[in-house]
Amino acid sequence: MGQKINPIGFRIPVTKDWRSRWFARKDQFGDLLLEDQKVRGYVKEQLQNAAVSRIDIERFARRLRVTVYTARPGLVIGRKGSEIDRLKGELSKLARDREIFLDIKEIKTPELEAQLVAENVAQQLQRRVSFRRAMKRTIQTTMDMGAQGVRIRCAGRLGGAELARTEQYMDGKVPLHTLREDIQYGFCEAETLAGKIGVKVWICRPQDMENKQNATHAKTRKASKGATR
Repeated sequence: MGQKINPIGFRIPVTKDWRSRWFARKDQFGDLLLEDQKVRGYVKEQLQNAAVSRIDIERFARRLRVTVYTARPGLVIGRKGSEIDRLKGELSKLARDREIFLDIKEIKTPELEAQLVAENVAQQLQRRVSFRRAMKRTIQTTMDMGAQGVRIRCAGRLGGAELARTEQYMDGKVPLHTLREDIQYGFCEAETLAGKIGVKVWICRPQDMENKQNATHAKTRKASKGATR
């Protein structure tokens, strides 16, 4: 099962949430879905150097809320918020003049975001770094940051070889069948002189990591350490 389905889509009803949250009638669904793709593509293109992990879209009435998860929020915000204002203006054109709300959320540990790790490996391959060195160094860095396991797979004309092949390295545990595990999955393509090289990354993160990083005490319903009862 782990090789036949996207690990994030596999866990959506259980531990993961949808990247797009809205409801539409059948005649509107296709247009709104295409609009979501355009918004994500434009934001990703404009923020290539901002280490954007994912983009969530939420619709309600005539409003569109776009949440950007990035490891470099300063690049996204710009000086005195100038970059955000420019993005809002461009997104309003793509989203049929809807009212745009743009939220920026910082990723505190980008080494544990599978999409950012995959993009990092792809950038190293484009700079002609040895694929084995890039994969092993990235695995070591990810494990040092507290991951329970990581797997990286590269496929294509590795090292400029005439025949395409697949290379894979793994450390720790990555149980793709276990629904309760927090599995991060990322994919990126490296544009090399020999052709495209696909990079896939699976990261098994600690189960309470999402609560510690993003949730407040009210949401987790846990008393802080040492709090009086």
